[in-house]
Amino acid sequence: MDCPPGQRLGGERSVTFAAAEEFLCLLYREQASDGELSLRLNEVRHEIERTGSYRHTGAELEFGARVAWRNADRCIGRLYWRSLKIRDRRAITDAAGIAEECFAHLREATRGGRIRSAVTIFAPDSSAGRGPRIRNEQLIRYAAYRGPGGTVLGDPRNLAFTEFAQRLGWCPPRRRGPFDLLPLIVEAAGSEPRWFALPEDVVLEVPLSHPDLPWFAELGLRWHAVPVISHMPLEIGGVRYPAAPFNGWYMGTEVGARNLADTGRYDLLPLIARRLGLRTGSERTLWRDRALVELTAAVHHSFDLAGVTLTDHHTEARRFLEHLRREEAAGRRCRADWSWIVPPLSGSQTPVFHRYYDPPDPGVRPAFLPAEPAGQPGRANSSPCTGSAAGGPVSAGGSSGA
Repeated sequence: MDCPPGQRLGGERSVTFAAAEEFLCLLYREQASDGELSLRLNEVRHEIERTGSYRHTGAELEFGARVAWRNADRCIGRLYWRSLKIRDRRAITDAAGIAEECFAHLREATRGGRIRSAVTIFAPDSSAGRGPRIRNEQLIRYAAYRGPGGTVLGDPRNLAFTEFAQRLGWCPPRRRGPFDLLPLIVEAAGSEPRWFALPEDVVLEVPLSHPDLPWFAELGLRWHAVPVISHMPLEIGGVRYPAAPFNGWYMGTEVGARNLADTGRYDLLPLIARRLGLRTGSERTLWRDRALVELTAAVHHSFDLAGVTLTDHHTEARRFLEHLRREEAAGRRCRADWSWIVPPLSGSQTPVFHRYYDPPDPGVRPAFLPAEPAGQPGRANSSPCTGSAAGGPVSAGGSSGA
């Protein structure tokens, strides 16, 4: 049936009926749903008139979250969008309860290394007030500490967030290291942010070694198994869920060619090149490229050895083009940001490099929206915590990366 024209109902902070209508029409068009579309639209219209918003059914929430992943124009792994597990936790609103559900998400997604894609959805923003926020960029991140001469121990990307956590009362380990786990920071509606330490059993980490270089294990590198993005609001049919942590699994280049290699992150390429005996005085020796390959190879080897799900950029590039073909066959546009779809290692050797894509459209919904600020910048106030920086090869110079 044809959908009636959209209109805005309710107050300034309310959901627009047009947004709800657009989403429900999409749902009923793509899926065989119980009931008549006209009846559901009428229910939603009256609910918006009364409250300024409306509540999604379980089926609507599930479809909306999965389509938000399908619409994620920077994600190369969208072939699996239908498999996303939905954890509906809209009834949990207190900070401690939200933290516990985030930990449960990690346990259920990790599964001893057999990573499962999932999203946990907490209460939405509404005309009655704000929903909860998770201030972490990801549920698992490593701390960063300022050192002498502008050096940084740990992951420089998280420097401001580490200091934010310290201002809230979090104390780093007495002996600080390059891979100290940051706490989870939750802001319940109408409350100040609270921090919660991550239980040991929710974080699976992979120690890094190399199949051909025995000295690599001596570097003491590691990375966590599950990337759970936690600061991007989810919007479905005009309803915004500010806390909706979601995960897939890592592609090897994300860890080896970005997190551990970027100059604004752990910046390990000079160290790896020196240990390989490469001449770093000239860019013409391609020492960065050679070190980058070996670092990424170590990530693949180590995740495989640990039995942890990890994909490679060549396989994922082919799978993305399969996803593209399926979307086109279904009559849908598949928008993609070329700069994110093409991997940061051997890009021209993957099929996603050699073509153009429909450009991103920031107005497409459902969607995971651009992130809210993950923390508060600035130097930490004086703290009763004390700790010495553990020296080692992963003490990066410079300031926090973008």
